[in-house]
Amino acid sequence: MSKKKILLLSDDLRMHSGIATQTKEFVMGTVHKYDWVQLGGAVKHPEQGKIIDMSEAVKNEYGIEDAYLKIYPISGYGNPQILREMITMEKPDAIVHFTDPRFWIWLYQMEHEIRQNIPILYYNIWDDIPDPLYNTNYYRSSNMLMSISKQTYGINKRILSKHGYEDWQLDYVPHGITNKRIFKIKDKGDTKFREFEQKHGLDKYKYKILYLNRNIRRKNPGDTALAYKHMMDKLSPKKRKECCLVWHSAPSDENGTDMRAVCKTLLPDYPVIFTYDNHPNGSFTDEEMNFIYNSCDVYINMASNEGFGLGSCEALHCGTPIIVNVTGGLQDQCGFKNNKGEYLTAEDYVELQSNHRGTYTNHGEWVKPVFPTNISCQGSPLTPYIFDDRCSFEDAGEALLEWYKVGPEERERCGELGRQFVNNEGRMTSKHMSESFIKNIDNCLEKWKPRKQYTLEAV
Repeated sequence: MSKKKILLLSDDLRMHSGIATQTKEFVMGTVHKYDWVQLGGAVKHPEQGKIIDMSEAVKNEYGIEDAYLKIYPISGYGNPQILREMITMEKPDAIVHFTDPRFWIWLYQMEHEIRQNIPILYYNIWDDIPDPLYNTNYYRSSNMLMSISKQTYGINKRILSKHGYEDWQLDYVPHGITNKRIFKIKDKGDTKFREFEQKHGLDKYKYKILYLNRNIRRKNPGDTALAYKHMMDKLSPKKRKECCLVWHSAPSDENGTDMRAVCKTLLPDYPVIFTYDNHPNGSFTDEEMNFIYNSCDVYINMASNEGFGLGSCEALHCGTPIIVNVTGGLQDQCGFKNNKGEYLTAEDYVELQSNHRGTYTNHGEWVKPVFPTNISCQGSPLTPYIFDDRCSFEDAGEALLEWYKVGPEERERCGELGRQFVNNEGRMTSKHMSESFIKNIDNCLEKWKPRKQYTLEAV
């Protein structure tokens, strides 16, 4: 029996964005089951107009004899005519959309013609409360939604249950990490690992705090610097020499902060390593990324909104304990439990909505969660309203101090528990993600019904 062909709309899987990384994970994890064709978006794609056939490369690397993978690179995010041409040429059995729908508004404006012939599945990267009713038509334009966080799943179910969506049309599918790319290094005396640490000056410190995130406003990079300062101010001069903030992000961003200026002014006497200094274009290999996670002692993410939090999940896969703000998908990595000692499920979030107010405080030993102290309503033209969960840098600084005081052996023990969690109960592996995609795509192909043409209604 011939394989079904899936047309994928997302970032070009050869890129290094979070979307692209996860795209590659589930495509490679399912290419034995489906033929894949991707309309690969990018800000400005140097290969626009080409057709990249990766079938032979996938066959050679993964040993899949009948591998089929083509990429149609585009600058930006395409248009209806391009999609119509691809559907005509490739004749896909289904479409999978994976990224923010606001980048692909044209897709949802033409879904009535697509769903008369093939289903659309949407891998929903992020939603936040209050329930975004302005996204309702995006959801309804899909035959099935897979949600990357329990909070997003709860939102999707609350909204779509009012429109007749059945249980099979909704699923919780967290991002997955492969142990071929990110894993715990057992021998940290390895020559290549030690050379990497020496190259970046990481070998000089006993307590390294990792910021590995985009330098944009909602990630709160400046607050991370203040949290580090809060911790350092409470240490003796001798102990301060053991500590360092490792900044793995662009030092300056037009949508973020000039971190060199921040650190020069607020942290003049405290060590900060900018990893991009030795890689000006930020082009770190998978091996080098793994070295960074394994070299550092704790990972911190103070983002006020977060769909999933790929960096903290990757840190846990390396056995590195974390500090995270209790918002969005970061909640899933905390291992929160109910009053019976059971892990909160995606179904729990249908009623709970979010744990950002601390309804449940029992959590895994691998994390020091920081609950928001300020929850405000923000907005923009495309996102009229959304909760902004700001946590206190003092609280985050205290968490940094706690991880420092427990010492390396306890951090190692807790980090190992976190590694076990994301690989087992947390289901944050590429294997689980790929298996979920297969289950959901097959379900959708079996159960979907062609949609009659209709007119979109404003909500």
